[in-house]
Amino acid sequence: MDHYITVTPPCGKLAILAGAFNPPTRAHLAMAEGALAVVDEVLFALPRAFPHKEYSGLEFETRLELLRAALAINPRFSLAATQGGLFIDIAHEARSVYGAGMDPFFLCGRDTAERIVSWNYGSGDSIEKQLESFQLLVASRKGAYEPPPEIRGRVRLLDLPQSFDEVSSTELRRRMQAGEPWRHLAPESIVHLLERKNLI
Repeated sequence: MDHYITVTPPCGKLAILAGAFNPPTRAHLAMAEGALAVVDEVLFALPRAFPHKEYSGLEFETRLELLRAALAINPRFSLAATQGGLFIDIAHEARSVYGAGMDPFFLCGRDTAERIVSWNYGSGDSIEKQLESFQLLVASRKGAYEPPPEIRGRVRLLDLPQSFDEVSSTELRRRMQAGEPWRHLAPESIVHLLERKNLI
């Protein structure tokens, strides 16, 4: 794990928001701000490779630049690049930085939680097994998350205002490409970067 922006360890409760950030949006920051009511720090983790999709769109270094600018608003936000893309791999990498006493939560939206819980991880690596190493902190997006009974004790729910339901990287890219208003979906601190570099 390459840690670019860090709150000085040790950290008690750490929320890890792993994603493609293609590009970062106001919804990402809103989730992180909400998580600070539960954890001490939010780590934005950008994988160098994704387990279930191709790396396309913005280049890796450009995403890091955008994230650095977006996260400067809060000293409790950190940024790291990870080698692994699966939550369990990122959790192991984070412990190498924060120490074994760190209590990790993976921060995600309802749609992501539903997707990762249903993935086939192979024999002996079920989501129930993985959740022995971390917890899920799930933000409501287009409805609240209903965790399966077998993992309910390892899931905490986070309310997110409905105004962020339609805010996504996909929608931001679509609006930019279509010439529609988009600046209200991006963190204010990266609007000039997106405009200057014509990134999308």
